[in-house]
Amino acid sequence: MTEQQQTLRDRGICVIIPTYNNAGTITDVVCRAQEQCSDVIVVCDGCTDNTIARLKALERVPEIVELPKNSGKGAALKAGFRYALKKGFAYAITLDGDGQHYPEDIPTMLRANQEHPGALIVGERKDLDKADRSKGSKFANSFSNFWFAVQTGTYLKDTQTGYRLYPIKKLHGLWLLTSRYEAELELMVFASWHGVKLISEPVNVFYPPRDERVSHFRPIKDFVRITLLNVVLCFLAVVYGLPLAIIRTTYLALRTLYAILFFLTTTMFIMTPLVHLYLLFGKITERKKYNLHRVLNFMSRFVLLHHKIPGVTRYTQHNPSGEKFDKPSVMICNHQSHLDLMPMLSQTTKMVVLTADWVWNNPVYRFTIRNAEFLPASSGVEAIMPQLKSLVERGYSIALYPEGTRSMDCRIGRFRKGAFYIAQELNLDIVPMIIYGSGKVLPKRGRWLRSWPMHLEIEPRISPAELRSYGATLKEQASYMRKHYKQRYVELANRIEQDV
Repeated sequence: MTEQQQTLRDRGICVIIPTYNNAGTITDVVCRAQEQCSDVIVVCDGCTDNTIARLKALERVPEIVELPKNSGKGAALKAGFRYALKKGFAYAITLDGDGQHYPEDIPTMLRANQEHPGALIVGERKDLDKADRSKGSKFANSFSNFWFAVQTGTYLKDTQTGYRLYPIKKLHGLWLLTSRYEAELELMVFASWHGVKLISEPVNVFYPPRDERVSHFRPIKDFVRITLLNVVLCFLAVVYGLPLAIIRTTYLALRTLYAILFFLTTTMFIMTPLVHLYLLFGKITERKKYNLHRVLNFMSRFVLLHHKIPGVTRYTQHNPSGEKFDKPSVMICNHQSHLDLMPMLSQTTKMVVLTADWVWNNPVYRFTIRNAEFLPASSGVEAIMPQLKSLVERGYSIALYPEGTRSMDCRIGRFRKGAFYIAQELNLDIVPMIIYGSGKVLPKRGRWLRSWPMHLEIEPRISPAELRSYGATLKEQASYMRKHYKQRYVELANRIEQDV
């Protein structure tokens, strides 16, 4: 199995090929698809030629779903989706069995799925205006594009393409699915109404000479069916689709407003005043400082474990080595969002964080974090090394983000050397922590809190000796750890994004 085939399987992606009497092309399409993806499902829609015999004679026989009679492409897709769901797949790439679609474009669909998990990817056929198509075909596509934009508010250049990647766990309207060509349009409309993101990706298309084409499109009957469907969908857009969009937008706005008010109320009117009162009377002792950390730890655990972060559909963490954080270490984590700090604070009461300047100087919570002995990273590691050494001697771990800044798309950025310098100078273990999903819930420069799962992976400690085996210099160690983080992040994303 190739790396790409494994990635497709890890992400729960299969290929579904509906076919009706395409015996002359189906085996070539299936074999080429199998080169790209190991999990290929062929839906034989009441084939009366030798399609099934040809498929069963292949060296690698695909999964075959046989329908007793020809029921149309919509019925074939419905059968394929249900079979894929039963097999545990989360996504399905659909392409036609007549040879017009190139299976070699499957990597394009995979990359789009990785960049936009949970989205419906529409394969926009390249140079469609230059292709040798009938006037009826050109008109039908323009006609469909126009009405799709009216019904959903989203314009796509090619709504008639059969090359798509469907998030089959999120499909709505399967019970209403019409039986023939118009079914694909209906699926996209219902998906859009229910908030599924639609993404266009350019794909290649092959149009053989007209006398060699195998088409089951009935110009008059199918055009009438599409017209009637559009009439129904326009009506439903007003009484169903538009209200759903209004409700969804209102919910996003209220959820975000609630989160902002909850944060400001908790920090400005509860946390900060209580900390002031607590530290005002008597000396600021070691015990008082530790109790402040206990409060931060308790609040973080409470918010996470009781699902108090709006937008986080579920929070999970995995600690396979049973790390207890009872020994000082350098805790490192990738950086995606303002939400990243909470999972880290929830792990231990004895931790200080190296923060960015805007956090250190933030009027909302600077009093709290400064008295908790958090330190500004901009001061330079060497300048604050005496303070770090004192903290470690008192049993505290040092937490920081090696990337320094958040990325726009959650990708792992370049690791700086500071964390590895601290570990070297203070002879500390490193505890790697990998966070997923926080940047999806609250993207950098995002306006809304989105619905997404969040997960924290706590990896086994890395001793100073083991760290030196990753590279003789701090730069080499940072580079090695970044590559490790990138690989592990992809593995986490492949697993989690099957259920988004």
